[in-house]
Amino acid sequence: MNPAVKFLLVDDLPENLLSLEALLQRDDRVLLKARSGNEALELLLHHDVALALIDVQMPGLNGFELAELMRGNERTRRVPIIFVTAGTHTAERRFQGYEAGAVDFIQKPIEPDALRSKAEVFAELYRQRKKLAEQRDLLEDQTRALQLADQRKNEFIGILVHELRNPLAALNGGLKLLSRQPDKAKTEQIHGLMHEQMDHIIRLVDDLLDVSRITQGKINLSKSEFELKEAISTALEMTRPTVEEKRHALTLSAPEQPCMILADKVRLTQCVSNLVNNAAKYTPHEGRIQITLEQHPAGYQITVTDNGLGLTKESSEAIFKLFEQVEEHRDHAHGGLGIGLALVKQLIELHGGSVSVSSDGPGQGSTFKLYLPKVTEAPAWAPAAPEDDRAL
Repeated sequence: MNPAVKFLLVDDLPENLLSLEALLQRDDRVLLKARSGNEALELLLHHDVALALIDVQMPGLNGFELAELMRGNERTRRVPIIFVTAGTHTAERRFQGYEAGAVDFIQKPIEPDALRSKAEVFAELYRQRKKLAEQRDLLEDQTRALQLADQRKNEFIGILVHELRNPLAALNGGLKLLSRQPDKAKTEQIHGLMHEQMDHIIRLVDDLLDVSRITQGKINLSKSEFELKEAISTALEMTRPTVEEKRHALTLSAPEQPCMILADKVRLTQCVSNLVNNAAKYTPHEGRIQITLEQHPAGYQITVTDNGLGLTKESSEAIFKLFEQVEEHRDHAHGGLGIGLALVKQLIELHGGSVSVSSDGPGQGSTFKLYLPKVTEAPAWAPAAPEDDRAL
């Protein structure tokens, strides 16, 4: 069924309005009736109409004057107008009507089929115009999205090149120093620094591979039953160097009873590690990070709370998008590519869970909540697991 269109009928005589309504009434039309030019203008303030049928001879504001006012308003200037007249008009009078914006004149008594045919033409033109406007808006939205994606891609490439160049330069410098055969103590120190830089490169590459797997639908979950508290402990060990470097006070609160879950232990450990590492990075030195594990009837909630930089409402809504970074936090990112939180969201959703963030505003800290069902089920769109669930 076609979407309903609105016609405006303007005549000072009620019987004429009833006649027009009887001729034009259809299920896909809304007929707006006005008995004066002022009533018509009021209706036009609130309604978008496909056609206006206006009586020429009305007391007060006549049809031509109403049409001129409609043409002077941006909202109504393109509304087609058909004048309905009972008398004959000179060529000059008709020219005045067309000058006022009329597309046609109809003489009374009205020939029903002619009016219905003309009305349907304008109704269809209105539908086509609306459809074109919607398509134009959609194209504009898609264009803006592509421009934003291209901008983010260029920013990401710039950050990635910078983050790879630094550790590669350090590795190159280390190799040159080793080639000079320094003393044993110096060699061990250089080896340690080179291992740190290599670990950084590997983390970058692993994150990029995970993004590629998820984008292509090739990431899968290797599920087993395990103690969730053990996965959290492993994640805290992974983030300990960052936490200790910034001298944060980190506390963990968990139930005494076992917290068994059927899920991918490696992936969940990765998610918790990313959240804690994120809290450590964006909390100034000697901050506080609280990790809480709560057991619910059907699942578990892991909460990571910090007293760090905090987030605006806009940042809270965008932070889980791929390559998204809070502009004010870039100085604290220390090589972040805007991938970690996006990976957390996608991996948790693969488990049938959810992740959210809340903050009272900049400087007020952040709270991330990760919910997991006890028996995790992959959503319907998740791909079937191949033999090697880590293969790209």
